[in-house]
Amino acid sequence: MEKENILIRLQRIDRRWIYLVLWLVVMIPLIFPFKIQPQPTPSVEKLFNYIDTMPENKALAISVDFTPDTRAELQPMVVALLRHAFATQHRVGILTVQVYGLGLAEEAIRQVTAEFNANANTRADSVIYGEDYVFWGWTTPVLTVMLGMGERITNVFPIDYYGNRTETLPIMQHIKNYDDIGILVTIAASAIPRSWINYAQTQFGVNLSCGITAVSAADFYPYVNSGQFIGMLAGMKGAAEYEQLVRERMVKNGMEWVLRNRGTEAMSSQTAAHLAIMAFIVIGNIAFFATRRKRK
Repeated sequence: MEKENILIRLQRIDRRWIYLVLWLVVMIPLIFPFKIQPQPTPSVEKLFNYIDTMPENKALAISVDFTPDTRAELQPMVVALLRHAFATQHRVGILTVQVYGLGLAEEAIRQVTAEFNANANTRADSVIYGEDYVFWGWTTPVLTVMLGMGERITNVFPIDYYGNRTETLPIMQHIKNYDDIGILVTIAASAIPRSWINYAQTQFGVNLSCGITAVSAADFYPYVNSGQFIGMLAGMKGAAEYEQLVRERMVKNGMEWVLRNRGTEAMSSQTAAHLAIMAFIVIGNIAFFATRRKRK
């Protein structure tokens, strides 16, 4: 009888207790993250390997095409890509086709450049604006940006985000158009990556990849399978996998700094939440079927 009462109480438990448990399960790993080591999926590994073996004279372009509401999922991707490019001494060009992306892009730039310059011993080890990277900023319309960059980037962005004339920056002698870009990675929570395919890739043949939210991943896998995208980062899991690969690459290069990998830390919270939800489902089903059996 007592056992049956416990089973009934489990089915009638106040949902506020469930929300409280979930809140604790989510928050505690964010404050005290447990160590996880994500195993890279083929699409993540393909993008990493392509950038890692890209010729030094080819630049990495990153288009920050998302807004603050998806920052938790997508910002770690921008940070990891910048770290990878600087660790492998590739030039980087950053832009955004949404005005909301300006602050997000600058935040990632400030973080990563500060990390590298704080651990630099010489000027050669430092990351210098206008030589190693450039922040082109934002302009409109989107169609003009995507097509215009195939002709001459300085015509599309005559002034960079900081007010410098782009044609005066040394890096722009090496990045004139898509021919000098090894790959452009668009980080987005919308259909913008398709526009990069329709205009930039179709017209100029530029290599593309994307980082997108987990809920959008199914929409973009066909483009990965067809080869139109060289790999893909899908959601926080994709960001964590790329962070792990970049960390291993930096350690191999002798850059054994202690870097915070936000995507990986958040994955510990997400993993704990998923396990808790699974436990609730299992306990609820056990209580339901056991009670029904006793009543029969």
